[in-house]
Amino acid sequence: MSKEELLEKKESLIKQYNATHAKSRKPVILTKKERKVLGIGKDQGRASVDGIRIPATKAKLVIDLIRGKSLDTAYGIVNNLPRAASDILFKLLHSAEANAVNNNELDRDLLYVAEVYANQGPTMKRIRARAQGRANRIKKRTSNITVVLKEKDA
Repeated sequence: MSKEELLEKKESLIKQYNATHAKSRKPVILTKKERKVLGIGKDQGRASVDGIRIPATKAKLVIDLIRGKSLDTAYGIVNNLPRAASDILFKLLHSAEANAVNNNELDRDLLYVAEVYANQGPTMKRIRARAQGRANRIKKRTSNITVVLKEKDA
């Protein structure tokens, strides 16, 4: 559809997008162009990183502490935790903040961590030599981490 057609059907498309599908309970999938014209996703700042050399279980220990917190509180928690995932989450928070403020023109003081999750990434398989010619498998796990910041309703 052209841009003019999308703008004419804006209300119905947004209503259709917000409604869930009857069978799968998932929202309707729109193309990137349709999302841009309709302004979907402009109310948040998003940042993600894939293939980080930290297991998702260890990253979730820090993630659970910052979910739902304001941006400044999340920065304080991440700065003072002695965990390996803290440095990565600090950079992700900073990137999501920059995306929200610069790209979507959101107010920095009203931002909070709306969503943050870590999924398991690809696992690297290595071998450790053992006695009598045997070998053990070592799994070096990675994770994919995503942070979404939104504005609080004042």
